[in-house]
Amino acid sequence: MPNALITGSNRGLGLAWVRHLTSENWRVFASCRHPGDATELNAFAEHKDSISVHRCDVTVADDIRGLYWELEEQPIDLLITNAGVYLEKGATTLGSLRFDDWMRTLEVNVFGQVRIIEAFHDNLERARNPLVVPISSHMGSIADITVPGSYYYRSSKAALNAAMRGLAAELMEHGIGLMLLHPGGVMTRMGPAHGLSPEESVAGMYRLVEKFDHKMHGRFYRYDGSELPW
Repeated sequence: MPNALITGSNRGLGLAWVRHLTSENWRVFASCRHPGDATELNAFAEHKDSISVHRCDVTVADDIRGLYWELEEQPIDLLITNAGVYLEKGATTLGSLRFDDWMRTLEVNVFGQVRIIEAFHDNLERARNPLVVPISSHMGSIADITVPGSYYYRSSKAALNAAMRGLAAELMEHGIGLMLLHPGGVMTRMGPAHGLSPEESVAGMYRLVEKFDHKMHGRFYRYDGSELPW
């Protein structure tokens, strides 16, 4: 039974990943900031031996260290860095920018994902064919920016993409694959009111995970398999 670690697994895409991987006979380590409040996740995991729920705020070094200690000896075949924030649902224009929110967005969406990959690098190396899947967005593709707004989120995803492009080269030296994914417009708390269900998005992304090979390493794909520019 292969092992998967998922961040931000208490709702939305993260919870859909937990459900889908469990149905595909994966052992899942599901992490989130507040496990005690993760009602749906805990209810789903309650009678399933293949799921364990863990506390981890990806911006808190002690949380990451604690999760590492809990999983220290476990190989990780699939690492899905899904935890993210979108703090600008209202209009953000010059004169209304909140730089504390912008910094928080970078801390979660960029530094948090890199921190997790760095912390569990050894666990990935213990697996036979390990794969890292950072969840990004087409909004991080600079070629795709044609309108103003969403400065915090767009810049965080562009920075994430740049960091992952470099990390892909480093991880390749250790036999660790990396594939950046855009889940599409998904109806979650962060997403649009109309679009894909989390289950539809994750099913598409999982098909890419299943067929991953060295030619896909370090590339950026939509959930439907079409490739995106960095």
